[in-house]
This record gives sequence, structure tokens and C-alpha cells, in this order.
Amino acid sequence: MSKIACEEVGWLAGEKCGRKGCAGIIEEHASDRCCSCHINPPCSYCTDPREYCEACGWEAEKDLVVQAEGTIYLNPFPYVEKVRRVLDPTKIDYHISAHTNSSQKVEGVYPSGTTREEVVARVQGTFGGRFESFGGGKFTYIAYTD
Repeated sequence: MSKIACEEVGWLAGEKCGRKGCAGIIEEHASDRCCSCHINPPCSYCTDPREYCEACGWEAEKDLVVQAEGTIYLNPFPYVEKVRRVLDPTKIDYHISAHTNSSQKVEGVYPSGTTREEVVARVQGTFGGRFESFGGGKFTYIAYTD
């Protein structure tokens, strides 16, 4: 089973990509927004992942390893969602979010060589579930809870 160490791949603009042997340099998409941390920190301009590699097509915003949830402000009261922790691609690791009143959405990563059955054993709901996607080290699973 091959494992990708975090030191082998780049995450920030200017670093070598390194994903699947890619020699490209990570760049950052321009943003049409401005920083508004002086009003409501942290703002989406500062927290949204904008890094990408043109050589291999990697996009940080589509990568579950770096994906993060934002902050919502409901007037007059702010509601701050927890920021997702970084997922570890060297093990079965995942985030759970609401899906319906009787299911949860489980999005995660797994190391190469992991079978669907091994992932199901970790994320299956009380009443089973189903995969929406599985492959390339990432999965989305709907766990039935009620």
C-alpha cells in the first residue's frame, strides 16, 4: 500500500505540486473580492482555498484534504460554523454533515489499496447507506441513521 507523505506534495502558491509525480508549480487564482476581516473576521477572501496546479489540474477548493467550511452571519446574530480540520490521506478520515432528517453525508479520504468494504465498516449508518462516489482516494457516502 503506497502512502503519500504530506512533505512530498505542495499546498501553497510557489511550491512544487508533487501530486502523482507532477513537476508543476502551484499558483493562486485571482479573487474578485476584497478582504473584509476588518468588519467580520475571518472573511472568505482570506479563508477560501484558491491554489491550483495548471500542469495536473489539481484545485485546492475541490480537494477534501484542504476543504473548509465558511462562516455564516445571520442578522442580527452571527453563527460561526466550525472550520473543518484537514483530512489525513494516509488513513480513512472523514467529515460528517447533515444530509436529510434521516441521513448524514460522509465525505472523506482513504489511502490507496483501501477497499470499499473497509470504508463502509468505518462510516456505515445505523440502517446502512450507499456510496455517492468512491475512487481516487476520496469518497462520499450517505449514511442512513433513521
